[in-house]
Amino acid sequence: MPGLEIRPTSDRLRETLFNVLTAGHPQALEGSVWLDLFAGTGAVGIEALSRGAAKVYFVEKSKRAADLIRKNLDSLGIVTANFELLSQDAVHAIRGLAQRGVQPEYIFLDPPYAMRESYRDTLHELADLPHFERALVIVEHEKKFDPGESIGKLHRVRKLEQGDAALSFYRRSE
Repeated sequence: MPGLEIRPTSDRLRETLFNVLTAGHPQALEGSVWLDLFAGTGAVGIEALSRGAAKVYFVEKSKRAADLIRKNLDSLGIVTANFELLSQDAVHAIRGLAQRGVQPEYIFLDPPYAMRESYRDTLHELADLPHFERALVIVEHEKKFDPGESIGKLHRVRKLEQGDAALSFYRRSE
């Protein structure tokens, strides 16, 4: 649907996110592995790379958005060893990455706000897959929409609101 495909995370919200993740520890993201699901422009994953992440898996189903991510990565001279662009839906990408043994420290999930079922489906998939149990799952959503306090084994540990958007942080517990 036109208009639903790309809604980049605002600069201010992205800055807040990375300030929270690196609070008091500027090198906290060094060597980390990220999944940027529903990556859009790739801004969050690119920011993670600029702050020392070793690898970002950009997952974007929309061809137009995936092409934009590739263009953004190329324009910044980011080497292909530091990222992988997966042009598929998030659930299939998550399953494939788990089968490959990818163990991310951070998973950023930001579907188009109107695709509320994508939050539920993706979070349920993340809640149960092995290899992802250590990951901090960060969900960007509309402030007026709550993806849930708990989804399977994922439990919200923090919620930040800024303008009309919010970030919910989840950890897995057994």
